[in-house]
Amino acid sequence: MTSTTYVQFIKGALLVIFSTIMTIYILKNGLNLTPSENYHKFARISAVALNDTTISVPDTTYKLVSVRKADKFTFVKLEKNGETGWYKLTKKDSAAFLDEMLYTVVKPSGEKLYNGAPRSDKKFYQVGHLSKIVLDGKEVDKTGPVGVFEFLKILEHSEVVRFAKKAFIDGDDKVTVWYQNITKGADVMKPGLLYKLSKAAGATFWDKLNFLSLMLALFLGTSALPHILIRYYTVPSQRAARKSTIVAIASIGFFYVLTLFMGLGAMINGVLDVESSNMSGPLLAKTFGVGLFSIISAIAFATVLGTVSGLIVASSGAIAHDYIDKYLQVKMTDKAKVKAGKLAAFGVGIFAIILGILFKGMNVSFLVGLAFAVAASANLPSILFLLFWKKTTAKGIAWSIIVGIVSSIGIILFSPTMYEKYGLSPKDAPIPLDNPGIISIPLAVITLVVVSLLTQSKSAEQKS
Repeated sequence: MTSTTYVQFIKGALLVIFSTIMTIYILKNGLNLTPSENYHKFARISAVALNDTTISVPDTTYKLVSVRKADKFTFVKLEKNGETGWYKLTKKDSAAFLDEMLYTVVKPSGEKLYNGAPRSDKKFYQVGHLSKIVLDGKEVDKTGPVGVFEFLKILEHSEVVRFAKKAFIDGDDKVTVWYQNITKGADVMKPGLLYKLSKAAGATFWDKLNFLSLMLALFLGTSALPHILIRYYTVPSQRAARKSTIVAIASIGFFYVLTLFMGLGAMINGVLDVESSNMSGPLLAKTFGVGLFSIISAIAFATVLGTVSGLIVASSGAIAHDYIDKYLQVKMTDKAKVKAGKLAAFGVGIFAIILGILFKGMNVSFLVGLAFAVAASANLPSILFLLFWKKTTAKGIAWSIIVGIVSSIGIILFSPTMYEKYGLSPKDAPIPLDNPGIISIPLAVITLVVVSLLTQSKSAEQKS
């Protein structure tokens, strides 16, 4: 076993160990309607609503500034003691209320305000709480320490306050609000919140196809990731390779179970930054102590570096050995191959840095899904057909990889999520899918089969 493998093993083991510790803290903390003493209490103001645009506030300390409609929602801007805030109109039976929201405003000058103040004022607080906890059929304020299955059972019968995002124009200002969306725990515990799956939730054909495409990418892409495949270069025998695979799969599976509890823990413990969901894990660790936060952050940073180094090594080796030496058949000495590998690593690193800057602020889970989709489209068909189909040719593999990469990345670039990143309306995206796997994977497979069959005679002549 090489030193690189030892580093990967230690890094992964530490990540699993400290994720387990965080999960234990979550279970010990239990469920609480008030995540912390300084957690912000959202105001609810009584209102009179003749219709969605004609609204008044009985409390004279509030001054109505403006009313804006965004799809089916009504948002109201109020002023009190010289400070403004945005509220969502909520109707319940014959009563009407205005519920306080988080919001940002981008002025025509480019200045960005958070809840009406500069970011340095720290008025844009973290969120994430429960609106109702049901324990043994009774509503309670908190539960105290709970077990693994008890945590899930209680959460399933409770209500979680999620924060949904909406953007609109108010005069010359660009306003983005995050309003409270009370969701049943049973709905949180099953698929369908991110990608709508049921008719009751308003799911369309594209919503269901998008979810199926993501599942295909996650299931098929894991075995095709370059830094996973490179593990087989560092083991001395087939037995060691099988053992390494079993240990890796077991560790990854256990870690995925832990992420369930860490995600739910972040959702209800008041640590969510609505502008950056990527920080949920570290912020959750911070609530349990600065020491744990420091360790988790260091391990996460080491994990990122380990994954990046694995990808760069795999990429440089593929370019220097597989592409230049084998495919292009450029005869090089060992010294020249090493130099080509170093140059390739440098080039791949620079390209990755540029992409990192361009995609700054993007949700990590979305980017991970895309990485799995590209791996499943570009790498997996070649691996499977090379192992199980004798008629596979080099040209078939090459064209399959090209089609897989181009189609998957092309669909991603024209997806609704990327259109939002460009500052355009997601509804105007020409391809209504965020996950390309369901299209790009079959395209890569068809390309490999067709090109391999068309190049059979040439391949046979070369073998003879």
